[in-house]
Amino acid sequence: MSNFQQAKSLAHIAHPDIQHGNHQSVFAHLQGVSQISAVLATKIGFTEQGQLIGLLHDFGKYSSAFQHYMRLIIQEQTDYNPDNDEGSTESSASKSLKGKIDHSSAGAQWVYQALLAHLDKLQQQDKTLVPFGLTIVQALSICIASHHSGLIDCLSKNEHVFANRIKKHDDLTHLSECVEKADPEVLTQAQSLASYNGLFKCSQNLKSMFQKYELSVIEQDYYFGMFTKLLFSCLIDADRIDSADFEQPDNRAERFKPADWGLACDKIESFIAKYVPVNPIDHIRSEISENCVNRAQEEIGIYSLTVPTGGGKTYASLRFALHHANRHNLDRIIYIIPFTSIIEQNAAAIRDVLKGLNTDDWVLEHHCNLEPEQQTWRSKLACENWDKPIILTTMVQFLETVFASGTRGSRRLHQLSNAVLVFDEIQTLPIRCVHLFNNTLNYLTRFCRTTALMCTATQPLLNQLPQQIKHLGELQLPRENELTPNIAELYQQLERVSIQDITKKTGWNAAEITELIQKQLAAEQSCLVIVNTKAWAKTLFQALQHQVSDEMAIFHLSTGMCPAHRKAILDEIRMRLSEGVMTLCISTQLIEAGVDVDFGCVIRFVAGLDSIAQAAGRCNRNGKQQKGNVFVLNPNDENIGMLHDIRTGIAATNRIFTEFDEADLLKPEAMERYFQYYFFERLKEMTYPLKGGQSLLNLLSSNLNNINPTQFTLKQSFMTAAKQFKAIDAPIHSVIVPFNDEAQSIITQLCAINKAFDAVTFHNLLKAAQKYSVNIFPNVWQKLNEQQAVYPIAQDEAVFYLSEAFYSQDFGLSLEVANAQQDLIF
Repeated sequence: MSNFQQAKSLAHIAHPDIQHGNHQSVFAHLQGVSQISAVLATKIGFTEQGQLIGLLHDFGKYSSAFQHYMRLIIQEQTDYNPDNDEGSTESSASKSLKGKIDHSSAGAQWVYQALLAHLDKLQQQDKTLVPFGLTIVQALSICIASHHSGLIDCLSKNEHVFANRIKKHDDLTHLSECVEKADPEVLTQAQSLASYNGLFKCSQNLKSMFQKYELSVIEQDYYFGMFTKLLFSCLIDADRIDSADFEQPDNRAERFKPADWGLACDKIESFIAKYVPVNPIDHIRSEISENCVNRAQEEIGIYSLTVPTGGGKTYASLRFALHHANRHNLDRIIYIIPFTSIIEQNAAAIRDVLKGLNTDDWVLEHHCNLEPEQQTWRSKLACENWDKPIILTTMVQFLETVFASGTRGSRRLHQLSNAVLVFDEIQTLPIRCVHLFNNTLNYLTRFCRTTALMCTATQPLLNQLPQQIKHLGELQLPRENELTPNIAELYQQLERVSIQDITKKTGWNAAEITELIQKQLAAEQSCLVIVNTKAWAKTLFQALQHQVSDEMAIFHLSTGMCPAHRKAILDEIRMRLSEGVMTLCISTQLIEAGVDVDFGCVIRFVAGLDSIAQAAGRCNRNGKQQKGNVFVLNPNDENIGMLHDIRTGIAATNRIFTEFDEADLLKPEAMERYFQYYFFERLKEMTYPLKGGQSLLNLLSSNLNNINPTQFTLKQSFMTAAKQFKAIDAPIHSVIVPFNDEAQSIITQLCAINKAFDAVTFHNLLKAAQKYSVNIFPNVWQKLNEQQAVYPIAQDEAVFYLSEAFYSQDFGLSLEVANAQQDLIF
């Protein structure tokens, strides 16, 4: 580039450097984002399209209006958020301009006009490509137009949203001015990428992808939306990466380092070789593991691993994932887990396997969502983008990444491609997300070089839906892709407990239940009680707490406790169990799925049969007894009116109790019958129904209730759907709690970082704070605010911490000052 051209480039600022004056030019930012977006989009098969949207995403920053805004920011020396169109923290003159300068529409309009001009020629050459060509034109344009807000609607009930955005007047988008002032290299490159040949090849590619499969109209429309969302994810992450690297140039050297899966495979094989099978369970676990490593050489696709609790699926699934990633040269392994308590346990197991490697470079735990939904510039730069080789996250985080609003989760979506996704305890998938989940997994595994592994002892029937709803999205999981050869025989071999149905018409009162607990504890030395509601957990814990003898300890587990707190309790429980010391634990459902504990006896309030089976996995786990006892009882007074899943699960379980003998309740036949009752009688819920007869599935596919007609193939109401989506029944806030000295130190550092902001340090502190964070429901959040118990780490920063007085070592987060035992068990 000539000296003149360089001066011209620097005259247009994309991001100011308030401290040093080394501003990032629009040219440099567009080139940087284009290059990164191309790399990311290569994984999903659309390199040039990723390159084009990266090149033009901030094309509107060439306008005089935006450059005037940049000069005001520099003159005022203010904190700023250049990419947040929905609000800012600036003051005075710069604040008055914010939100009035549209710098995302110009690039969208340029791409739309350039590509749409080729449609007549495409029609003449191959008219079957036109729907796919229109999809590409619209998808690329909408990605650019949406890169601050999250994907906008194509159509809504009352408006052609996308069309109106594209028609926005030049006086507001500044397109003509930007074309005149843009660096010639940018325009030349854009014209090359937006050529007819490029559109033709991309249309052929998209058509050939989809026509490999017999897709229903809803499935194909959903796939068009997935194509768009994945491109959008590549753009968002590229934009954040380039901006973060401008703030911290040293980061660049750490980007896109490939994982040495061969080394990781050697590690796990050495780890496995150290353990010599001693008892029958060890031999069975070894056979399961060997079968997984042998099947890891097979093709990319969807697999299931159906193993009874205690069958060693953690190491078996890791072995499959590592060898499969090595075989297919994949980027990462992502574990999707229902509860944070299992994340902590599985992460420790993986780090143990990889001992000797720098596990901080290999393993990332991401579960508490401290990143605020309404992000500031600093939180955007620090937002987690899942760029480690092995990620452990929750089902809530996974679903929010795919479906939630804004750009926070969208940034991570492309990381689900070229990866192994291990779904631990897949039966916990919310019913209303079934079709959304199935269509998403089908797209990723068919078109994005992704393998998905469904792990559980209680496999739901996602791939065996009733005929009348198959067209809405059935998981493409072939029966031959089950990694366990003979499930029925395996369940018989691993049968270690006896289910005792002691439910009765009148139900059990609190005195009767506590008496049963004491009796079983005296007989077995250890007892785990799992309840459905916070009220019962509180009642039993308080009733039994006063009867603790010197040789016995009683423990309580709740998601009102931060992960570090729960881990400390579980560590103590495991130590006592291994030493044979009398131990009693009262817990809600968080302990029952995958937590590695071995109690002599389990008492479970009646629930879904899958929950009972999971609870049974915490009893006689290592086969020390000939058979352990799991007692299933019904309390006489249980407020589950709002707990729809539990209520319908109990109804289905009661039917199973009448149809199967107690000895057969944990067999695959009983579980399949249970899921038919529980699952298939809720068919109408699987589309994620909304008020007014609408559903999320419809909004993200054919959108039949929109304002049609339109010439475009993309009809989705992306933003409307995203705002309606909730992974669980209520939105949650996250707050950092002062559990110990380390937590206090993290809070102090976060509060101090406002004085000299450092994106890397901020990111690392948020990551460290996860294990000291608690997710809370809105009603609790409101009460804490009313008592001034939560504080932001800085003005206008939506990361919060809890007052020390409101955290109890017995119950975790409390609504009253120190150690008050509150009803906060979720």
